[in-house]
Amino acid sequence: MIACLIIDDEPHAVEILRAYVDQIPFLKLQGVTNNPIDVMNEINEGKIDLVFLDIHMPQISGIDFIKLINGKCKIILTTAYSEYALAGFENEVIDYLLKPISFERFLKASQRAMNLSIPSYIEKWKSEDDYMFVKTEIKGKILKVAFKDINYIEGLKNYVSIFTDTERIIALLNIKDLEEILPESDFMRVHKSYIISVEKIKAIEGNQIILKNSTEKIPLGETYKPRFFERLRSKVVGSKK
Repeated sequence: MIACLIIDDEPHAVEILRAYVDQIPFLKLQGVTNNPIDVMNEINEGKIDLVFLDIHMPQISGIDFIKLINGKCKIILTTAYSEYALAGFENEVIDYLLKPISFERFLKASQRAMNLSIPSYIEKWKSEDDYMFVKTEIKGKILKVAFKDINYIEGLKNYVSIFTDTERIIALLNIKDLEEILPESDFMRVHKSYIISVEKIKAIEGNQIILKNSTEKIPLGETYKPRFFERLRSKVVGSKK
């Protein structure tokens, strides 16, 4: 989960942002405040991954606050003023949302935060979680996918097909980004267009991999073949003749 904060001094805006966060499974709201100074300790201690930040606040401006935290977490600016966009991007904010903010626009910015692979989030994901959330081809739909259910993934231009025993899930990310997210102990890239679950391998026939509970034969690419067989070497038994 991405641990996030809302920093805004407009009650109505806070209400809307809180409702949006509640609808996105990979966001976890850690708090709401109208004073950025109140959350400095949490940010400095690495407890926050992402902040939805207003610009005009009485204690300190959003831009000054960004400079103060010095990259310790990611920022999405939420403001009614378009003239601060350049200052925001000069300070490497993820996105700049103009109020009133639609849910679709908020979701897109949140997805961007996830796809940018916030380091602490990705490390926690790999070490602690056994699932991921993916944005599907259905507008506004985000789906939870357990790693153990995945048989293989096929990359197709700017999206991937995730195949389980019971369904095909189309997810809006590329295969390279997905490879970074999947646990290396359980999955392996075997072709420029394919990632497989190592546990689901049933047989290898020449340059093809046959998986359990699947009629699909996965091609084994020449570039990936040495690493693939090196990984399997210790598990192969039988005559060396």
